[in-house]
Amino acid sequence: MIASQVSTVVRDAGSVDAAIESRFSARAFLPTPVPRETIAEILRVATRAPSGTNSQPWHVYVLQGTGRGSLADKVCAAHDAVYAQPELAAQYAGDYDYYPRKWEPPYLERRRENGWGLYGLLGIARGEKDKMHAQHQRNFRFFGAPVGLMFTIDRVLARGSLLDYGMFLQNIMVAARARGLHTCPQAAWIDFARIVQDHIGADPQEMLVCGMSIGYADEKEKVNSFHTPRVAVEAFTRWMD
Repeated sequence: MIASQVSTVVRDAGSVDAAIESRFSARAFLPTPVPRETIAEILRVATRAPSGTNSQPWHVYVLQGTGRGSLADKVCAAHDAVYAQPELAAQYAGDYDYYPRKWEPPYLERRRENGWGLYGLLGIARGEKDKMHAQHQRNFRFFGAPVGLMFTIDRVLARGSLLDYGMFLQNIMVAARARGLHTCPQAAWIDFARIVQDHIGADPQEMLVCGMSIGYADEKEKVNSFHTPRVAVEAFTRWMD
C-alpha cells in the first residue's frame, strides 16, 4: 500500500458528503464545453475504485462533437423505428438484463413513483405515449450534455466485475460533482447496444455496460428539480449484536 494512502487525512468530510448527496441524474445540460483535461482527470481519479484481484474491468469511450452527434442521430432513428414497429427491438438489444423481467414489491412501487413523479413534473399524463417517447429519446441526445461516455466490459469476465464497474461509475459521478459538473448514468443505451458498439469501434469481445451524460446542469430547467427519495437507513439495515 502506498504510504500516502495510509496517512492522508480527509479534513473536510462535509465536502465529500456534499459531492455524494448532491449527485442526481441531471436531465438537462448547458452546451458549455467541458475541457478534455477535466474529463481525463475525473477518469484518473475514478480508477482508484476497487476491483477483484485489481482486474480493473473498465473500457471508456468519450464522445464529443460530431462523434457524439452522429451516434445520437443513429440511435434516435432506431428508437423511432422501434416505436413504430416494436418487433424491431430484438435487432438492437444488449447482452444483459439491467431490469428484472418481472417487477415485484417494493421495487415495482418505487419504479412507479419515480416514473410518474418525473412525468407529472413535466406535464406528461398517463397514456400520452408520444410525449413519453419524446422524453425517453432525450436520453439519446445526452440530454444536451456536451460529453457522452460509453462503458464496456470484456465478455470473458463474470458478474462480480459488474460490481467493480458500479464503484468505478460512482467514482466518476462523485469526482464530477467535485468539479462543479453533473452527470446522468444511462441504462437506456443498452437497448441499442449494437449501434453503439459499432459506432465506437468496440471489440466484439466487449459488452456495453451503460452510457453517461456529463456536463454543466441547466439550473433553469424544471426537470432538474426532480429529486428521488431514499429509503431510511432503518428500513434496510439490521444491526447484529
